[in-house]
Formats: sequence, C-alpha cells, structure tokens
Amino acid sequence: MSNPKIFSIFDNNYMIQQFAKTNYQAICDELASNDADLQKIIHIHGYPPFWSRPNSFESLVHIILEQQVSLASALSALNKLKERVQELTPARVLLLTDEEFRACYCSRQKTSYIKCLAEALLNGQLKLDELSHLPDEGVRSKLVTLKGIGNWTADVYLMFALQRADIFPTGDLAAVNALKRVKQLPADTTKEKMLEITIQWQPYRTIAAMLLWHYYLSSPKAKV
Repeated sequence: MSNPKIFSIFDNNYMIQQFAKTNYQAICDELASNDADLQKIIHIHGYPPFWSRPNSFESLVHIILEQQVSLASALSALNKLKERVQELTPARVLLLTDEEFRACYCSRQKTSYIKCLAEALLNGQLKLDELSHLPDEGVRSKLVTLKGIGNWTADVYLMFALQRADIFPTGDLAAVNALKRVKQLPADTTKEKMLEITIQWQPYRTIAAMLLWHYYLSSPKAKV
C-alpha cells in the first residue's frame, strides 16, 4: 500500500509515522480502496470518529482505568478523580489516600499503578514530552517498565496520544473480535494469523483498527 498521506518525521535519526485529523478520512478511503470489508464498514456506518487524547498524565491515567473494564466505568472513575483533585497532576494524585482512591472507583491494583506512574513522572524516570520523539518501540519499552503498564496500554497511548499510524492492538478484545467478524475468521484464530492479516493495512494499521472499533461500537453483535 502506498503512503502519500502519512506524516513521516525524522527525529533523532528515527522515522516516526503519524496521522492527523487533516488526513484521517483520506487514509480511511485509501484503506477502503484496498479492502472491501473496510469499505463496507464506511458505507454502512460512515467514518469513525477521530479519536485522540493529549499527551498527558491524565490520558495515561485514563488508559490505565480502561484496563479490563467498560469505557463508561473508566470515564466515571476518571471524572471522580478529577472532581476530587480539581486538576489531575502527579503531585496532587499522590496526596490522595487509598480510601479516597476507592471513593473514586479505583481498585487497589489500579491505585498502585496510578501512584507508580505519578512517581515516575515526578522523579524524572518518565518524561512524556520525550516520548513524542521516540520510535514506536522506544515508547513502548519506556512505558512497559512501569508497574501496571503492558502492551495494550502502550498501544492505546501510541495510537490516541501520539497518533502513531501503524499500530494494531492485538490485546484489545473489541478490535480482535471485530477483525474476526469482518474477516469471518474462526473464534480460535491465533494472534500470529491476525497479525499476518493486518500486514495488508501497513502503514495504516492504527486507522484500520479504528475502523474496526467503529464497526464494533456501531453494531457489536452484527456480522459484516
């Protein structure tokens, strides 16, 4: 697949491939022109929203809260935290007691993850502004060293906060289930087989995943 619409930035001798709101629908169209199943999603459901989040502590906290729960539950917890501290910053979060975290619908496990992230930012172990200058795997390697941050959290951060164009989140059940439905794959299809299928969407796998999410959210029980 050609890539005339992608932004390729050479930063510290690395090529960083990003997308933006200005070229989002054009990339969707290019994917659709090469894949009839993705074209059908756009035809039936329209273009997916341009999902993005700022490169911030709050965004990473939000993604941590989204681990293994519904989007609505995670957003409710995030809003309770913001209500409690007014401005969600590492320093303010670390002032909260475990009881206050529980009152904000945060489990003990996720409380420890959020505290670990806050400490890493305050002590300089992690610097969010530096991540935007690293290649995808460099960002991932920095994030997964922190307690509670695995590949799924890193994938979502790369896709939503850094707008990296070529990420497919194999650990995301919605994306994986949508892929199986759209491509009529057996339920026991392996991760390796799914990754092989996504190769056809390079270098736009992030946008293909967003099309799949859009399909899943628009008709979660439907079959394409």
